[in-house]
Amino acid sequence: MNIILLGPPGAGKGTQAKVLVDNHGIVQLSTGDMLRAAVASGSEMGQQAKAVMDAGKLMPDDIMVQIISDRISEPDCEKGFILDGFPRTTAQAEALDKMLEEKGLPLDHVIEISVDDGVLIDRINTRVAETPEAERRDDDNAETLKHRLEVYHEQTAPILPYYESRGMLKKVDGMQPIDEVSKQIEAIITAG
Repeated sequence: MNIILLGPPGAGKGTQAKVLVDNHGIVQLSTGDMLRAAVASGSEMGQQAKAVMDAGKLMPDDIMVQIISDRISEPDCEKGFILDGFPRTTAQAEALDKMLEEKGLPLDHVIEISVDDGVLIDRINTRVAETPEAERRDDDNAETLKHRLEVYHEQTAPILPYYESRGMLKKVDGMQPIDEVSKQIEAIITAG
């Protein structure tokens, strides 16, 4: 079972991915983790990725898709995978589709966790208020979240119509409690 989880930052994609991993034995693939692993491996692809990162540039789609292709070929992805953080653009979605088609792998589900921006900002303000300062991440604040939401709406949200036009996009209400969101996602998966 191969799944893409979409939604704005703070929508709960990571939380829901963990539930899917626990319930279905599939692997969550984070682009950041894959890039770090590729660089650490010292492979030719890893060296190319390191050069891009060292130059402070965005990772070209062809390198990112190749890293994902290599990663999903590993034995632990045999039961399937969850992509969280990729694709971020329509070009990446198209490149991912092409690569999966070449491998003969289906993309089973594209699930958007839909949450209003105002709710996300309220959530982060609550989290900041409840988290001791020493345990807070530097980017855990409303201003950083507002910027990340702007980037999401400008760059990533435009891929939603791409998957919708292919009849693949399913939406869940991410403003519900975590368990309820998990139930909505499970209902989509079991419905086929």
